[in-house]
Amino acid sequence: MDDADLPTWMRDFFSLPRLEPYLGAAKADASLAVALYWWNIKVSQAFYLPLGRLEVAVRNALHTRLRARYERADWWAAAPLTENSSRLVEQARSKCARRGRRQPSADDVVAQLSFGFWVALISTVYDRRLWVPTLHRSFPYYSGQRGQLHQSFETMRLLRNRIGHQEPIHHRDLAADHAKIYRLLDCLSPELAIGVRLRDEVPAVLAERPVLP
Repeated sequence: MDDADLPTWMRDFFSLPRLEPYLGAAKADASLAVALYWWNIKVSQAFYLPLGRLEVAVRNALHTRLRARYERADWWAAAPLTENSSRLVEQARSKCARRGRRQPSADDVVAQLSFGFWVALISTVYDRRLWVPTLHRSFPYYSGQRGQLHQSFETMRLLRNRIGHQEPIHHRDLAADHAKIYRLLDCLSPELAIGVRLRDEVPAVLAERPVLP
């Protein structure tokens, strides 16, 4: 079997180039490729819950610490941000303005800032600027090095982006990705991790993965 055996509507509307990775993984078995394609969507949807909660939780944890340190909700106006980070803040403010908020609140801006913005705040460039003086307190249950924590968050950011762009993730060690999400949630709060896990459907969907040749 090959791509000619794929449903015509899938080839026409989902495009053969985007379907080819699934055919490759299925060794050109069209039926298996179709099953893998739909499973990839299902597992991506399942990952949205724990990944999304991780993003929101770390965003709010970092924002809370920085707001307290600089004693203002718009802490970015006083914090030693890099040029790129400052640019992202301004883009977030502009996005709020385009949505009709001429004077967006700090919460409005925070909600518009990307996961990448927050992950960058725990990168090497901010080690002495923000991590040492305050941001390490955002992770009260973490005792390792900042670099390792940042790398783990960067891995999750890249996974989130692949899911957001509807890219294949079936080839990844998704069980390891899932475990990493909870290690990061645990660094913020074990209770948070428990609360998210109770609603998490990823393990059940992982068990449904099509068996590849």
